[in-house]
Amino acid sequence: MQTATEKILILDFGSQYTQLIARRVRESKVYSEIVPFHLSLEEIRKHRPTALILSGGPSSVFNKNAPLCDPGVFDLGLPVLGICYGMQLMTHVLGGVVAKSQKREYGRADLTLDHRSPLFKDLPKEVPVWMSHGDRIEKIPAGFRAIAKTGNSPTAAIQDPKRHFYALQFHPEVVHTPNGLKVLQNFLYSICDCKPAWDMGSFVHLAEEEIAQTIGKDKALCALSGGVDSSVAAVLVQRVIGKRLTCIFVDNGLLRKNEAQTVMSTFKKQLKLNIKKIDASDLFLGKLALTIQPEKKRKIIGRTFISVFDEAAKNVGKVNFLVQGTLYPDVIESVSVNGPSATIKTHHNVGGLPKRMRMKVVEPLRTLFKDEVRRLGIELGIPAELLYRHPFPGPGLAVRVVGKVTPDRLDRLREADAIFDEEIRAANLYDAIWQAFAVYLPIQSVGVMGDERTYENAIALRAVTSQDGMTADWYEFPHDVLKLISNRIINEVKGINRVVYDVSSKPPSTIEWE
Repeated sequence: MQTATEKILILDFGSQYTQLIARRVRESKVYSEIVPFHLSLEEIRKHRPTALILSGGPSSVFNKNAPLCDPGVFDLGLPVLGICYGMQLMTHVLGGVVAKSQKREYGRADLTLDHRSPLFKDLPKEVPVWMSHGDRIEKIPAGFRAIAKTGNSPTAAIQDPKRHFYALQFHPEVVHTPNGLKVLQNFLYSICDCKPAWDMGSFVHLAEEEIAQTIGKDKALCALSGGVDSSVAAVLVQRVIGKRLTCIFVDNGLLRKNEAQTVMSTFKKQLKLNIKKIDASDLFLGKLALTIQPEKKRKIIGRTFISVFDEAAKNVGKVNFLVQGTLYPDVIESVSVNGPSATIKTHHNVGGLPKRMRMKVVEPLRTLFKDEVRRLGIELGIPAELLYRHPFPGPGLAVRVVGKVTPDRLDRLREADAIFDEEIRAANLYDAIWQAFAVYLPIQSVGVMGDERTYENAIALRAVTSQDGMTADWYEFPHDVLKLISNRIINEVKGINRVVYDVSSKPPSTIEWE
């Protein structure tokens, strides 16, 4: 999408942290894009990058099928920064020696820096960093010298300043490396001579150009869920094509309490969107009754959404494009698009789409993270109360009812979720939490209510703190608030006699249960 002069291209070798590199570069107001490690030299040149970053990855350069980029990337005359596996790859390709380390290095390490390197400008001599590697550099390539070391790695960073090649064994992009952002900014500003000029205003201008070029004078539908992502995507596209965009809001029977009424009121009156509502509750619930598997649920919902939109398009006229609010985390968790990373789960608006569709998908937010989308929404004039709502999954409550999805279970879940939300807001905790929701558990346990034995279901409460949804930690509620929520749910929601609180972080858990 970006056509401005300065762009950092990140070659993805499968690290779980690759997206964090992109985030840190963008936080530094320099545009970045992630591309597959095997991208051809011709395609790399088309991007006209200012510099390259080689990400980390789970492989070893010794593996038979180790991911290798075209060696010609080192002959493009561009600054290159290798991180972890990227450092080992750079060493291996340029004539150095990589060997298995006798002592693997994972977690915190203390790094001693060589201040003569521009990469470590204005940093202390000793800094804590985050390591994650099993190989080490035994011999650096010709033209390089070591510029940092740890007790286990005498060459924890290397440089060839003449060719503007730099490499780090540690991960500067993670929060566990406190000075990591400064290291990346030294690379961007001092070595690549980038200017901190990219912002959401830049994104809007370039996104609008791409939308206009893609859709042209055709019509488009927008899959509007009422959440932040689809709302921002709809407003952005409508700015470009106006009333040629028809927003379709589908009541799939999987929404929160009173959600349908709220969405229609907000988007018609506040945002002036051209929006139509379709009630397809029976259709979705009928199809979901056939499975209890999370992945099948997501795929069923994705396919059903598309069939509903296809039918809706017939009433709008000839429509060639479907707008969706797909974000970077959706793409990364759904399928290994850019590198050899693992598929976590399918998001209905990415991996759940059928291979053959009558409409072409337009995803203007596909390269953005959630916090960036919210900043974009502010730029577009969308009310903050809409932008800062907690995320809600595309498959809705289907992935919050564990197991079989039934109307009764959905109703119980809606009531419990509404109580949870109400008490969080009453305690002024809503803005401190990234996402909070209830989960219906298909298990029964013994309870006592009014001297009578009960054998009813349980509700799990989930609340997490996060910056972008890629990682998250559970929120530490004040006990009196948690106690009040539990008491209300058990007393007010028929069929629930137990409430539990989820204290799992991501990773190893995901935020949603399914």
